[in-house]
Amino acid sequence: MLLNLDTAVAFLTPVLVLASRRRGLSEEPFLYGSLFMANSASLLLPGSNLTNLLVLEREHVAGAVFAARMAPAWTAAVAMTAAVLVVWFRRSFSDGEPSLPGAVPGAGALGLLATATAGALVVALRSPALPVLGVGAAAVAVDLARGRMSAPDITEIIDIEVLVGLFALAVALGTLAGSWSGPGSLLQSATAWETAAIAAVGAVLVNNLPAAVLFSARSPAHPRALLVGLDLGPNLAVTGSLSALLWYRSAQRVAARPSVRRVSAIGVVLMPCSAAAALLALRIVSGN
Repeated sequence: MLLNLDTAVAFLTPVLVLASRRRGLSEEPFLYGSLFMANSASLLLPGSNLTNLLVLEREHVAGAVFAARMAPAWTAAVAMTAAVLVVWFRRSFSDGEPSLPGAVPGAGALGLLATATAGALVVALRSPALPVLGVGAAAVAVDLARGRMSAPDITEIIDIEVLVGLFALAVALGTLAGSWSGPGSLLQSATAWETAAIAAVGAVLVNNLPAAVLFSARSPAHPRALLVGLDLGPNLAVTGSLSALLWYRSAQRVAARPSVRRVSAIGVVLMPCSAAAALLALRIVSGN
């Protein structure tokens, strides 16, 4: 939750996979759990998921206030995600074969410091994007200078063409939303549950960032339900979020075998359960 979900999957997926191998555990629960939990946990802070900033930019509140409002939904979604994963992989936690002991990559002092600093900025500031970007850029620059990271290491995970494509699609849909009132009008008259469902479908069809631009061009009646759909909807399919691409590439770097079909097979069960839990938590807290 402190790291952006894209950063979280790129950083934690290889760590979890290698750690599970070292302990002789099946890697599958940790491989798929890193993706599903990153998406579910991204509900809590503005910087945890860029869609949060896009949808609630008009509120201009500090991260602590945002977190307080989203905490019930976040808690419910994370708990339900964990429960579904435990049940799904209940037979897989002890059937892996031990691998040779090896070094499991860690965050290091610099990584921990950068993560803690970014988390503090997100909670304390109303507009933390540039300060957090500065922290991340500084950490990368230090690692590059020390030789712990190279430019090819970065480009191997991050596909610039995909990023440019998503940005272009987001701009196109944002321009379309400015002249086409259909999506905005639909969400203004939709219930919270309908809003979350529409957002989830939109995320899977066009990715959650362009979908957030399209759906938030006009103030929705249920902005937090919209976030539930946009943040959790990507658990249905890898097309829903950039985090899935980063997860896939990070897993391949450590010779894991991520499956697109397996993601959807789990997600079709997990996503509705976690979204329903999050919406119910929001409803109980709001008293509606």
